[in-house]
Amino acid sequence: MAFDVDMIKQVYENLEEKIIKAKALVNRPLTLTEKILFSHLHNDSPMADYQRGGDYVFFAPDRVAMQDATAQMALLQFMMAGKSKVAVPSTVHCDHLIQAEVGAEQDLKNALNTSSEVFDFLADVSNKYGIGFWKPGAGIIHQIVLENYAFPGGMMIGTDSHTVNAGGLGMIAIGIGGADAVDVMAGMPWELKMPKLIGVKLTGQLGGWTSSKDVILKVAGILTVKGGTGAIVEYFGSGAKSLSCTGKGTICNMGAEIGATTSTFGYDESMARYLRATDRSEIADLADLYAEHLTADPACYEHPTEYFDQVIEIDLSTLEPHINGPYTPDLAWPISKFAEAVEANNYPPELEVGLIGSCTNSSYEDLTRAASLAQQAKDKKLKVKSEFTVTPGSEQIRYTVERDGILDVFEAIGGVVLANACGPCIGQWARHIDDPNRKNSIITSFNRNFSKRNDGNAATHSFVASPEIVTAMAISGNMKFNPLTDALVNADGEYVKLDPPQGVELPPKGFDVEDAGFIAPVEDGSQVEVKVDPTSNRLQLLTPFKPIKTEHVQGMRVLIKAKGKCTTDHISMAGPWLKYRGHLENISNNCYIGAINYFNEEANHVFNVEKGEYMAVPDSARHYQSLGIGTVVFGEENLGEGSSREHAAMEPRYLGVNAVIVKSFARIHQTNLKKQGMLALTFVNPSDYDLVRQDDSIDIVDFDNFVAGKNLTVRLNHADGTTDEFEVEHTYNEAQIDWVRAGSALNKIREELSA
Repeated sequence: MAFDVDMIKQVYENLEEKIIKAKALVNRPLTLTEKILFSHLHNDSPMADYQRGGDYVFFAPDRVAMQDATAQMALLQFMMAGKSKVAVPSTVHCDHLIQAEVGAEQDLKNALNTSSEVFDFLADVSNKYGIGFWKPGAGIIHQIVLENYAFPGGMMIGTDSHTVNAGGLGMIAIGIGGADAVDVMAGMPWELKMPKLIGVKLTGQLGGWTSSKDVILKVAGILTVKGGTGAIVEYFGSGAKSLSCTGKGTICNMGAEIGATTSTFGYDESMARYLRATDRSEIADLADLYAEHLTADPACYEHPTEYFDQVIEIDLSTLEPHINGPYTPDLAWPISKFAEAVEANNYPPELEVGLIGSCTNSSYEDLTRAASLAQQAKDKKLKVKSEFTVTPGSEQIRYTVERDGILDVFEAIGGVVLANACGPCIGQWARHIDDPNRKNSIITSFNRNFSKRNDGNAATHSFVASPEIVTAMAISGNMKFNPLTDALVNADGEYVKLDPPQGVELPPKGFDVEDAGFIAPVEDGSQVEVKVDPTSNRLQLLTPFKPIKTEHVQGMRVLIKAKGKCTTDHISMAGPWLKYRGHLENISNNCYIGAINYFNEEANHVFNVEKGEYMAVPDSARHYQSLGIGTVVFGEENLGEGSSREHAAMEPRYLGVNAVIVKSFARIHQTNLKKQGMLALTFVNPSDYDLVRQDDSIDIVDFDNFVAGKNLTVRLNHADGTTDEFEVEHTYNEAQIDWVRAGSALNKIREELSA
């Protein structure tokens, strides 16, 4: 069904006027990205030719989406904002708290038993504040959004980094932290630095074994995990138009892995087909009326180097299937080179598990292409050598593919259908393995493959590929297998080859579902009571953070000097810790426990100067805090890449960390730190990182002069009586500095609403 039709009509009715004004102002053609951004400027940011990568701009997103793990903290914060109802259409999706173990039915029952307190809380808060609620089992947030809420030309934010999936329907959809969601739900403007623009021109057409997933795997190899930071990626060209809408969604989804603010495609016939197939013909008709405004002006695509900051060109006709990994999603291997990579790098050659589905690749097209290979395996008397799981993205997808016999095909070769939830993709996986620390290989059609990401085992080599490549590899059980060229031996001892997969873009009989899982809020929620048990270990009401003062940034200690890659999974692990996402005190016990300490190259083992001994990171932080001593975290490049989880900012803030000083930040994490009233600073000279000693006392000597555009000075007081001083940069504007002075952005909102 079509939700929020009146809101979408209003967006389209205002679109043309705003775009005309913007084009007159900047005096040039506009990309699709610029059209959407300019048409969603908040009143606090007048129409202007904002500098890409320089100016902070206020926007007015059309909607907010939250998944259950992040919604808990977002809604606990919203409850403190003093509002009676959300200001924009908002939804909650219960997809993260369902652990994959034996199969969909039993796993869902287990989740309802173990997390009922959290689900009930989210349902009650949603009901009270006018938020749409998608119950456990309904599906993964990003698939639900694509099926029900995404629309061409719209702008949305979501408390999950893969919110960008909605770019497959021509949106600007951006992953954010819960504090940003609170701003928008409270009717406040949402701030973003005007992004740079990366154009990706796609020519040719996919064929054979190559799929949309291979486009983003290739792009990840080109741009790396931080190459898209501060930029929006806009795909265009004849090749882009040849892709299905859900294929476009796959590409946008994994754009989070290159650090991009988001990715998007111009409106075309594939989007119209998808809208009509998902019972949104009214939206497709509207989009057809405004089609010229829902893609870039022709000159931008004809002469892209004049309008984009960077341009990449990929010929789909010559693109090879890719397998990326391990341990990072940008280590890209064409399938023709992968066997050599396995050999040269001593990757475990036996494939133990193949996993398909997730928010990235669970469309009807994805599953039918993979099922065509499963059917071949059965017909050609091949036995599946690896464990094989299938994760549908939504109940609508699951119901439809079951109706059409696709799930039967997977189960016939030994596949296990998991719940419509995130599961193994986010570490919610009770994996069947004889030794949880054994070196091994798995391959998924998910989006991330950081160390410990899927099963908590640092020795698991996790690789990312398309569902069809994953399926073929699982049939072979061999990481060196190339399905394009290699044969397999079947049960009769014959050599047989797999033919290229065949898929169907949209179900010929249409999508179908008995219970999609949506619960609408009551019209008036004033009488709805939200209960939080003060003795609960899952939920805890929040207490406002106190502002950081000058005296707090003198005599600070090093909490940890993190070495190498430090993602949000290192800072605030998921997996078993997901159960504490609504309890800040409890979840703070995982703060930085996965980060590697520079001084001993161990995790969760840092020196506490006051104790004179090594301690777990959270324990050391609490000890310093008990003595009234603030702490500092130091890090290297792209600190905080990965998930949007604001717990990675709230936990150190709760434990007394005043500043995080690094060589560079991932965008969302830097914003989250700012929102919590902390100092997110970067070395002017990255080599100053080397000056930090574990027993230093640290001062920010000019905190009293903290103003926009002016660097701060850090002094390291070494234990031997010597000192080092260096400059650190910051990107705070005056409004963000006010967050620090107020203690957090939420404190500032509450002040303004009560004024």
